[in-house]
Amino acid sequence: MSLNRRQILLAAGAALLGPASLRALAAQKGGPVKKVLFFTKSSGFPHSVVTRKEAGKPALAERILTEIGKEHGFEVVASKDGRMFEPDKIGQWDAFAFETTGDLTKMSTSDKVDKEPGISADGLKAFFEAIEAGKGFVGMHCASDTFGDHRKMGASDPYIKMIGGQFAGHGAQQVATIEVADSSFPGASGFGTGSFEINDEWYTQKYWADDLHVILTQQTKGMKGDLYQRPSFPETWARMQGKGRVFYTSMGHREDVWENPKYQGLLLGALGWATGRIEYDVTPNVMKVTPDYKQTPPPKPAAKKTA
Repeated sequence: MSLNRRQILLAAGAALLGPASLRALAAQKGGPVKKVLFFTKSSGFPHSVVTRKEAGKPALAERILTEIGKEHGFEVVASKDGRMFEPDKIGQWDAFAFETTGDLTKMSTSDKVDKEPGISADGLKAFFEAIEAGKGFVGMHCASDTFGDHRKMGASDPYIKMIGGQFAGHGAQQVATIEVADSSFPGASGFGTGSFEINDEWYTQKYWADDLHVILTQQTKGMKGDLYQRPSFPETWARMQGKGRVFYTSMGHREDVWENPKYQGLLLGALGWATGRIEYDVTPNVMKVTPDYKQTPPPKPAAKKTA
């Protein structure tokens, strides 16, 4: 990405935060820098946006989040090393950003360049305690395809309970309609107050939390694929886990989504809220905006046996 293009994207992403959110971030520029661990381990399918093609060079998503973060008072450290969660290290982070897959206690086996160790039992315990105590969390796309069934725990997994839902499958990448449920959430104003269309890989979810504050909804009407033959459901949301502020969006598979200033603005707003720079009421609204979100597609009829 050229310098001029990078500067344009950074400026556009900041503008799309919205006046109130931007003022809140700007007011903190002279204050303490918020330190964010951007964890991009692939212990499952390695998404291209977080796959490092060459040793020592960051992946696309790592570079973008680091750059836009720096412009707004966040020190973003991208890593695939599970040792960053050890009890003697975890206190340095104000928030955690995840674009991860699989069981993060395992060594990365899918990355061609990076084969970093997984999170230890002590590190995982420290992570959950840190969120409960007030650290922030921002999850993108495959962050909901992390832990859960990989550890044969499903709905009882503390990570799934924390993030608010678990990956249940996806169809082919396609242009979908996303409805803006709350344009006032930090960073969401760039998408307007109605709906918008965008091309990405769209996750369906299961094991939903009942206290989601829905920001964007997945409009399933007209979508191709059996998994989407269901009522509309949350696509981007926020919730509280103890004192910790948790945000998740299923967008973020494609490179052009990561390069989209509106998406960057949403992530900046989420970081501002998750780290406590921006105050926002995330009273649950899931039953109001997506009342039938737990209805999954009906099972296919069994194939008839032939003689």
